[in-house]
Amino acid sequence: MQGRLSTWLVKHGLVHSSLGFDYQGIETLQIKPEDWHSIAVILYVYGYNYLRSQCAYDVAPGGLLASVYHLTRIAYGIDQPEEVCIKVFAPRRNPRIPSVFWVWKSADFQERESYDMLGIFYDNHPRLKRILMPESWIGWPLRKDYIAPNFYEIQDAH
Repeated sequence: MQGRLSTWLVKHGLVHSSLGFDYQGIETLQIKPEDWHSIAVILYVYGYNYLRSQCAYDVAPGGLLASVYHLTRIAYGIDQPEEVCIKVFAPRRNPRIPSVFWVWKSADFQERESYDMLGIFYDNHPRLKRILMPESWIGWPLRKDYIAPNFYEIQDAH
C-alpha cells in the first residue's frame, strides 16, 4: 500500500520502494544510496524542512546496515505535521551513503554517531570523525558481528 508521499514520488519518476506504515501510521520508504542525496533535496523543497532524527542499525550479522531518517513537514497553520521515515540500506563491506548535512544541518552529530558506532561513511560530511569513542578505537561497537576487546582502559578518577 502506497502513501501520499510514495504516490507523489512515483508521479514524478523518483525511484524508491514503499515499506508500508509504522504503528503510528507514518509512511516508511526505502531509497537507494545513489539516489538518496537528490531525493533528500527534493523532499526539502517539497516541504520536509525538519530532520527530527537520524539513526542507524545493523540489520543482521553479515547483512546490510541501515541509516534511518525521520523527516517532518512543518508549516504554519497545520495542527498535525506530516512525517515520513526514510531508510537507506548500505552493504557491510563498503557502507557509503551521501551525507544530508548540507540539506539539514541537524544531521551533523547524528551522522557522526552512526559512523562512530556502525562504520557507515557519509560522503561529503564536513567533519566525519568519531564522536563517542576514542579516535584510536578499532572496530564498530554496534555491529552485530563486533567482538568486544578483552581489555578496558582504566582511567584516573581525578
